[in-house]
Amino acid sequence: MVRYIGPKIKIVRRLGVLPGLTRKAPKNRLKTPGEHGKMLFAKTRRSSLSDDYKNRLVEKQKLRFNYGVTEKQLSSYYARAKKVGGATGTLILKLLESRLDCVIFRLGFAPTIPAARQLVNHRHIQVNNNCVNIPSFQCEKGDIFSPSKKRISNQLIWANLETQQKKRKLIKRRMKRINLLRSRFHTLLPFHLRVSKKRLAGKFVNTAKRKDFLVRVNELRVIEYYSR
Repeated sequence: MVRYIGPKIKIVRRLGVLPGLTRKAPKNRLKTPGEHGKMLFAKTRRSSLSDDYKNRLVEKQKLRFNYGVTEKQLSSYYARAKKVGGATGTLILKLLESRLDCVIFRLGFAPTIPAARQLVNHRHIQVNNNCVNIPSFQCEKGDIFSPSKKRISNQLIWANLETQQKKRKLIKRRMKRINLLRSRFHTLLPFHLRVSKKRLAGKFVNTAKRKDFLVRVNELRVIEYYSR
């Protein structure tokens, strides 16, 4: 199955908030997409079997669309996580969060994961001073990310990072007012990454933890979907 390039709001209304897919929010969150959309959360007479499959499918689709991966890629991440051993669902999320396009998005170098993928494909990103144009590149502890030597690369990343830093300062100021220590705002920098605006560089400090993942998903249902 190819990567989805259609309307993003349609997917958000169907699956819920997906920070990596788009910054837009649907106006009407009570109905499914379409002129004759059905009410969400409405009780319908369906068998428990179909409801179970639907719930598993929805959770799996959240990962697919949020991280912009194909069905083949997601199933391969499941196979890799299963071989490692441990909490398979958490390992899948860690593999997805370690993708280069996702790291670039979380650093603030791009507004969304599709935008970050475009930066990587067009050779605007360097990893450890080496140009990498593979969005699925798996980042490791200690990796350093910076724009390439092209002038346009610096301009694009600087503009995106400056906008993101302003949002982060505003959110932190509001959090301080209400004494909020933790927040799931996708604009905030996660604890496993570091960024320097002066040097225009980011660093992968450690693997991501479960609390740092943005997309709200029940990974156990994803495991059930692939192990059926």
